[in-house]
Amino acid sequence: MANKIATRDAYGKALVALADKYPNVVVLDADLAGSTRTEWFAAEHPDRFFDMGIAEANMMGYASGLAACGKVVFASGFSIFTTGRAWEQIRDSLAYSNLNVTVVGTHAGLSVGEDGATHQSLEDIAIMRVIPNMIVVCPCDANETTRAVEALIEYEGPAYLRLGRAGVETVTDSLPNYEFHLGKGTLLNDGTDVTICATGLTVQMSLEAVKLLAAEGISARLIDIHTIKPLDEDILLKAAKETGAIVTTEEHSVIGGLGSAVSEYLSGVCPVPVVRHGVKDVFGKSGEAGAVLKYFDITPEKIAESAKKAISLKK
Repeated sequence: MANKIATRDAYGKALVALADKYPNVVVLDADLAGSTRTEWFAAEHPDRFFDMGIAEANMMGYASGLAACGKVVFASGFSIFTTGRAWEQIRDSLAYSNLNVTVVGTHAGLSVGEDGATHQSLEDIAIMRVIPNMIVVCPCDANETTRAVEALIEYEGPAYLRLGRAGVETVTDSLPNYEFHLGKGTLLNDGTDVTICATGLTVQMSLEAVKLLAAEGISARLIDIHTIKPLDEDILLKAAKETGAIVTTEEHSVIGGLGSAVSEYLSGVCPVPVVRHGVKDVFGKSGEAGAVLKYFDITPEKIAESAKKAISLKK
């Protein structure tokens, strides 16, 4: 098995690697630089790094001011705090003015593990994607994170970048003809019976689910939806028409996340069964990351079960 790298680690490395190419980039953090890995950027470029303390709302206001002056800003912290504590400032200061700030939320989802339910943000995709002008990106591995960071530097406007604490296997760097484009899904496996749409660490799980289904004679298409807003409507519509059943899977609540976004779109253009796999309407629990994910059925086996359920719902 390939070495596991956390997407937060890839983020920190990407900032350092891209700093000279993009001298307008500045990085803010809310007293969590050691955990978000922005400390690596701070060590190399202390004049372009600002620790704002435990004050996420203030950080977003500061980020807005820097962006209004022409800087490309990455405002970092734990997902539960950057999206929760500072939601009003993100909405009114960043998004309303359409400023070039990427809000970075690390330690997202259940895989934050032992930090427990209070820190396991399962609502962040929902509350970020509802904001006008905001785009939402959730990369699955280190390679995709690196590409996402540069794409967001080049992008004009507010964005939310969702990252994880736990190490995950890097899979996209070994795929032939892999390309990353904001707003475009990536076909990882073709299939005819059902389509699995995955984001974040459920992409790796879905690759295993595809194998489990193949062993039962089921041909599953797999799409990596790294950009949840804007959705790649073309790839989804094609999948719905050709496979007739969709499964969405995410390390997030089934309310408001990828599953909701896909359902909202397909219901209006090509109604097919959509089974939303993710965390039900509950809070998380404290424990080792793998054990917590298993407790909440975020596993390849449960994704495969959801795929079979979607197939059974075909007319």
